[in-house]
Formats: sequence, structure tokens, C-alpha cells
Amino acid sequence: MQTTTNTTTALTADFLRDLSIIAEDENLMQQAIRYIKRLAARQRKSDPTLMTKQEFFAKLERAEKDLEQGKGKRFDSLNEMNTWLNAL
Repeated sequence: MQTTTNTTTALTADFLRDLSIIAEDENLMQQAIRYIKRLAARQRKSDPTLMTKQEFFAKLERAEKDLEQGKGKRFDSLNEMNTWLNAL
């Protein structure tokens, strides 16, 4: 049974070997790049934790405003915070 590291190494070697063949043809390279970009975009869409820099900073601003308005949760100790988090 292969370990994850061995599997990843083998997949990377296969990918690079195939890529070296594709790299000799500009049209194939363009097609490969388009496909890889689509794969990456699909992965980004499937991960709800990913956000743009603008979305991240907007979220921080909203959180700061909420805190200024007294909204939010404060803890007196790390243990109290961990208890609250574990209850979620």
C-alpha cells in the first residue's frame, strides 16, 4: 500500500512528465492552462471559507462595527472561551 506522500510524488511525476509533452505545443498549453484555471475556480467555489481580500476586509469592518455597538461575545478567560466554542 502506498503512502499519501508516495502517491503524491507519483502523481506529481506523472503530471510533470505529461506537462513536458504538452509544453512542446502552444495550442495544447493554452488548452491545458484554461482547463487548470477551471479546475482551480471550481475548487475555490467549493470551499466556503475562501474569500477575496476585499470580502475579508469588509467582514473585519462589519465585525469592528458590531463590537463598537456592543454586539459580540467577550470572555473572562481562555477556558470560558473554549467552553463556549466546544458547545457550538
